Amino acid sequence: MEFVRHWIEKSGYTAALGLRLDALSESSARLSLPYDDANSNPGKALHGGVAASLSAVGSQAVGRAALGPDSGPWHICALQVNYLSAAIGEAVVAEARLLRRGKEMCFVEVDVQTSGGKPIAHATSAVRGRFGAGESAPAHAAGDHGASDPGTMGPHIGSIPFVGNRGISVEHMTGGTSRLVMPFQAANGDSGGGVHEGAVLALLDTTGAMAAWAESGPGRYKASTPSIQAQLLMVPPQADLVAYGSCVRRDREIFFSAVDVATASDAVLVARGTVVYRILTDI
Repeated sequence: MEFVRHWIEKSGYTAALGLRLDALSESSARLSLPYDDANSNPGKALHGGVAASLSAVGSQAVGRAALGPDSGPWHICALQVNYLSAAIGEAVVAEARLLRRGKEMCFVEVDVQTSGGKPIAHATSAVRGRFGAGESAPAHAAGDHGASDPGTMGPHIGSIPFVGNRGISVEHMTGGTSRLVMPFQAANGDSGGGVHEGAVLALLDTTGAMAAWAESGPGRYKASTPSIQAQLLMVPPQADLVAYGSCVRRDREIFFSAVDVATASDAVLVARGTVVYRILTDI
């Protein structure tokens, strides 16, 4: 299992989070994350991107261990994270379990909870091993309208500790659409050299939430992410990333945002997904 432990311990992103691998087998993994303001939203709430990252690392750890060291490179074909409650100023742990091992794919379930046992998030994923196969021709993101208006909220998003630590900034955030950029940096990196999948998911999650805020407009509202669905179309490369978000439907307090994450230089589509966001305006 040392190749899995090496991947986790030598990745800049997991080191920046403070993530630890406590136990690992071919069918399960346990991760722990002490509380750190650097991983939080205002009010010491764990950022949703961190919970998604724990789910991704747990999924990959089990998938890699089950498929073996010669099965890489690896990526998460599909991931769904349902956010059950908030962790406020608390350490969290993630328990990952193998549901089924196929020839080139593993299905994994992850539970994230506080160290006191409070459920925080539940995830299911499909982890793919490429067994040395090269990438097929890439897909490309369609981009957006090209406008650059960060609105009234956009310039302040980087002050959120976790978002700022990723280097994420808002280029556009009005009219139900958002565009966020995340430059490549060591603190977002994977030991394989590219952007860590957890950082990609954090960008996707944040972009979808900002598209919802771009639809609702700012206010002293209570908001959270009930769920995200994401597909990593490839092993993320070492590149600056741009994410395009669009609120495709609002149903009262629930906002459904579609997000594409692509390389900033040539628009290669790295990930796509949907963020379900909730904004309570009557509090």
